[in-house]
Amino acid sequence: MIVCIAEKPSVAKEIAKVLGANSSHDGYMEGNGYQVTWTFGHLCCLKEPQDYTDQWRRWSLGSLPMIPPRFGIKLIDNQGYEKQFKTIERLMQAADGIINCGDAGQEGELIQRWVMQKARAKCPVQRLWVSSLTEDAIREAFANLKPQAEYQSLYEAGLCRAIGDWLLGMNATRLYTLRFSQAKGQVLSIGRVQTPTLAMIVKRHFEIKNFKPEKYWILSTVYRNVTFNSTKGKMKKLEEGQAAMEAIRGKDFEVTGVEQKAGTEAPPRLFDLTSLQVECNKKYGFSADDTLKHIQSLYEKKLTTYPRVDTTYLSDDIYPRCPNILQGIRPYAPLVQSLMGKKLKKSKKVFDSSKVTDHHAIIPTGTDPSATSLTMDEKRVYDMVARRFIAVFYPDCRFSTTTVLGEVEKVEFKATGKQILDEGWRTVFGGGKPDNAETPEGNDNADKEQTLPAFEEGEHGPHEPTLTEKQTAPPKPYTEATLLRAMETAGKTVDNDELRDALKSNGIGRPSTRAAIIETLYKRQYISKVRKSLEPTPTGIALIGVIQEELLKSVELTGQWEKKLRDIEAHKYDSRQFIDELKQMVSQVVQQVMQDGTRRMSYQ
Repeated sequence: MIVCIAEKPSVAKEIAKVLGANSSHDGYMEGNGYQVTWTFGHLCCLKEPQDYTDQWRRWSLGSLPMIPPRFGIKLIDNQGYEKQFKTIERLMQAADGIINCGDAGQEGELIQRWVMQKARAKCPVQRLWVSSLTEDAIREAFANLKPQAEYQSLYEAGLCRAIGDWLLGMNATRLYTLRFSQAKGQVLSIGRVQTPTLAMIVKRHFEIKNFKPEKYWILSTVYRNVTFNSTKGKMKKLEEGQAAMEAIRGKDFEVTGVEQKAGTEAPPRLFDLTSLQVECNKKYGFSADDTLKHIQSLYEKKLTTYPRVDTTYLSDDIYPRCPNILQGIRPYAPLVQSLMGKKLKKSKKVFDSSKVTDHHAIIPTGTDPSATSLTMDEKRVYDMVARRFIAVFYPDCRFSTTTVLGEVEKVEFKATGKQILDEGWRTVFGGGKPDNAETPEGNDNADKEQTLPAFEEGEHGPHEPTLTEKQTAPPKPYTEATLLRAMETAGKTVDNDELRDALKSNGIGRPSTRAAIIETLYKRQYISKVRKSLEPTPTGIALIGVIQEELLKSVELTGQWEKKLRDIEAHKYDSRQFIDELKQMVSQVVQQVMQDGTRRMSYQ
């Protein structure tokens, strides 16, 4: 008998249907030579400190650092979990072979391997790797099973992540709570990703609080109902602006140059999980966790592909399937119709196998969404995914940019306009920029989508100058959208897609865990939400204030650890070396904090 183990009952049901395992039993389904069972996500976890020695049961500075000689796992204390595990254990003990059908990612690999280890499974294990839960995708995946050994580095990376979180979280939380907590029962939670994320929010809070606005002046003039701005830009002294104003007052404005340039704009990238969370937060105010739940539900309903991904590309082998996918999403037939009957566009910005490792970007599966019951929020998320997928096959948007240069008494001015010549992919979003097309914040110089009247070089006439007083603005508070981007790029503000992709390897957290990190900060009452803005609480500010060890709160250093975890997965870094480095780091942090008796929590 072959035992298949999935990560959820709903996924197990879909697999059992494909395999013909139609006989239901308590905790599994059986038939056609298969037994299909399931976990409920994590059934096992790393042992807690007291499981290693009674000396670690009591919180004391003298017991730190806690570094087990060998890490072990245990069942999570839950009657339902224990009952299901006994079923899994019995099936695996008698199995001729096991197929690991866990979610196709680092966390899914860890969840299932721990269960198999705890069940003392001895038979050969194969891995099912599937990116959607349609029957065709499941059948294809079963036809291409791989030996579990091929995914050993994936498991090692997940194990290193779990051990790293344990070492830092358990030791630093006890250390800081015992040394600095001022209220009885107050636990100061420290985390490998959680604390640097909080530090970013606190840093932004003080950047805003301590910001001192500076005045500046902008000289502009209106000629033929078009506003021209001085090419000098910001003038820091009023006298400079007034002098320029007086120099041009009453003198004719002369057009010194007219330039028209044709340009194209490619469709927006396909979604990875982070970009989907960003845009759902911007458009609908969904939290990162809400978006993850909605897209996970769409995946389990066979409507979209695997969601916990960090690439915006598709592998080349997906291209031949795209016509069928497009035809399957029937509510979008009017948009798809113009694409049918001709060869679909294949852009390197969309199809590039070298940019895809375990999974491709999030796209529809081609299953008709109108045949499935969806919540309003699920419909909104699906609509974003579907329209972006359709748009990548549309032509580029074509536009014309007009730049008009002018001069008054050697003071130069410029006006820029942008005219859409052919909407191309913008048609998919009803014209104009889609809600999910990102634009840089605070870019006053962006081309305006307006048509300028015809100007001729050498023409001149009266104008109306103005000198406008402005002041510099503080940085904006983080929203969940901008925080997710900052986590993805190790705190760097990046608007360019290519550069953002390059920085992803040093981002903090993984796409699948960032939502949980933000939720943890809410739960610990380290941050709160004011409208869409994220604000640190007095407790969060005080905690970051007392942490002087850069290893604990530096986004860059945490990003470097994340890079090493990705390198472990790619066979480029040794897992034992990673754990040894973390053990050394934790020991250093404990020693430094114990020696420093001058720090105190300040809630000011």
